[in-house]
Amino acid sequence: MKKVKSKFKSIRVKLFLTLCVVVIIIIAFLILTNNFVLETFYLYSKQKNLINAYNQINEYYQNEGSKENIELELEKIAINNNFDILIKNNNNINIYSTNKDFLSTLNTITAFRVDKEKNILYKSDKIVIKRVEDIGNGLTFILFNATLDNGYLLYIRMPISSIEESVAISNKFLYLIGGFTIIIGGIVVSFISKKFTMPILELNDIAKKMSNLDFSHKYRTNDVDDEINNLGKSINTMSDKLEKTIKQLRNTNIELEKDIEEKSKIDEMRKQFIQDVSHELKTPIALIQGYSEGLIENVNTDEKNREFYASVILDEANKMDKLVKQLLELMKLEYGKREFNNEKFDICELIKEVVRKSKVMLEENNIQVEYEIQDEVYVYADAFYIEQVVTNYFTNAIKHVKEINGKKIIKIKTSADIDKNLVRISVFNTGDNISEENLNRIWNRFYKVDESRNREDRRNRNRSIFS
Repeated sequence: MKKVKSKFKSIRVKLFLTLCVVVIIIIAFLILTNNFVLETFYLYSKQKNLINAYNQINEYYQNEGSKENIELELEKIAINNNFDILIKNNNNINIYSTNKDFLSTLNTITAFRVDKEKNILYKSDKIVIKRVEDIGNGLTFILFNATLDNGYLLYIRMPISSIEESVAISNKFLYLIGGFTIIIGGIVVSFISKKFTMPILELNDIAKKMSNLDFSHKYRTNDVDDEINNLGKSINTMSDKLEKTIKQLRNTNIELEKDIEEKSKIDEMRKQFIQDVSHELKTPIALIQGYSEGLIENVNTDEKNREFYASVILDEANKMDKLVKQLLELMKLEYGKREFNNEKFDICELIKEVVRKSKVMLEENNIQVEYEIQDEVYVYADAFYIEQVVTNYFTNAIKHVKEINGKKIIKIKTSADIDKNLVRISVFNTGDNISEENLNRIWNRFYKVDESRNREDRRNRNRSIFS
């Protein structure tokens, strides 16, 4: 039932039914017009023919042509118009008649039943046209009665039964034509409605797919500049823009999810970093407190040992200073306050300076440093942060260096790409490679490998100092 209702709601069915109803209404109008107007129009047309015939006959007699010629012309008029003509002279004597029956009918005028006003079709000073019925024959005529300019009386009789027959035949023909018209029109209307509705149905299907975020289907446009084609172009344009916008929204959403995930990771690393720093501060604070108390209480009166105590305090204070600076850098990163003071400086000299600052650590661990750097390579950057980066790389190399073939080696290499205006710094140390698991995390901020081992090494070193 629902399918039937949906079919009747279809624009194609509605258009088909509408056009069929229009065709039926037109045919019905023609039949009604034929029944009620055709006869009146036919009578009016015949009246004009009768008056024209009267004028022609009147002209023939005015020209005073020969009797034979006039009779010949009268016969032509009668034949061409299906008239019966009767002419009487001034003495009421019949001088011409095309039908003897007309003469007898006119002589027995009492046989006609005529309503004086109702059946008069036309009347003037010289002409009277009326509708009469011959009761004896059961026929109806139009009787034309007029006076010619020469005083002759002109009578013309025209049967009108043929009019009724013509109307009946015309109606039958209209019924037949109406039936064929409905059948043929139905086929044509079905084809036309299909032609007009197919693009609309296609656009409707595309719109449904667009509502489901499927933009793969496009309307096939053509060179015809009509409303449906323009609508198809507009839908194609809207589809492209929606597809592009949704893709941008999806990409933005993915980026937002990544940012949120990255922010979450940073928060976790920040918390972990703060915990690590807090833990790392305990050792230098404890050392400083212990060695300070030893100095105050003169645990060792030896000058060399006192200098050693002072150097440990200074070293641990420097470590604490470094941790505090790292905390400040963290705050700058969190609030986006980091500023760069770019300047031109020699990157090779900066590398050598970082190595010189780490001389004690290198000597303690018997590490050999090898250079593959140019004499001078000038760059434009913030020297403070570049030094921090190089220091991080170098100190990490020191922490993780291992002895191979009786040697601990760290190699520092610089390579300049003049075309791209870039300088690459490489730091290599003998030892184990970074594991695959940690390799993907090396660019994560504040991430450390083997944190427990580093802390344990530092504790062991501190214990050796106190012993």
